Amino acid sequence: MQVMKKDHEQPGSRGPDRPDLDGPDPAPVFGMLFDAHAAPLQRYLARRVGVETAHDLVAETFLVALRRRETYRPEAGTARAWLYGIATNLLRHHVRTETRALNATARLAAAERSVSAGHDGRVAERVDAQLRAAQLAGALAGLSVADRDTLLLVSWAGLEPGEVAEALGIPAGTVRSRLHRIRRWLRANAPEVTTQSTKDDLNEEGIPGRGRR
Repeated sequence: MQVMKKDHEQPGSRGPDRPDLDGPDPAPVFGMLFDAHAAPLQRYLARRVGVETAHDLVAETFLVALRRRETYRPEAGTARAWLYGIATNLLRHHVRTETRALNATARLAAAERSVSAGHDGRVAERVDAQLRAAQLAGALAGLSVADRDTLLLVSWAGLEPGEVAEALGIPAGTVRSRLHRIRRWLRANAPEVTTQSTKDDLNEEGIPGRGRR
């Protein structure tokens, strides 16, 4: 019995997660990839470098992906991990912008903390969420670029550790060891973002923000 392919699958495709990008007409499959991944990729990048830069990076990510489509191997990983890997490489040209923004947000935390200290409890509660986000920004600014990429691909982009390994071109064991080291570093250097009061900003492993996309 002949198995009929779904409309979004191409000849040689392993399914929508691992499509064949090297066919004679890449437009349909890239349209599918854009529909599936452009919006979450935009949200992830916007949290790191702002909306305007994120918009440009998404466009550039798909342009690079189209130009380098012959380098994608479905057997090596998902298209999502491949796209986030391209975006991460492009993002590294904006590391200084991201670090400045994180440090500025962290400074805001200190200013807001001093202002709220003189107000009643209800006012302090209203700024609490802003303070937690700012405290988290300070912690992120203190991480190396490699650690920050690893952490945020898991926590903000929602990639599984195996996909992070595919995206960054490193062994899965390296991702797991990095996450373990980051958890220890956060607990030692940023206890304010690993307490019960920041539960909404952390996952069950103490990694900030996974699933809050």
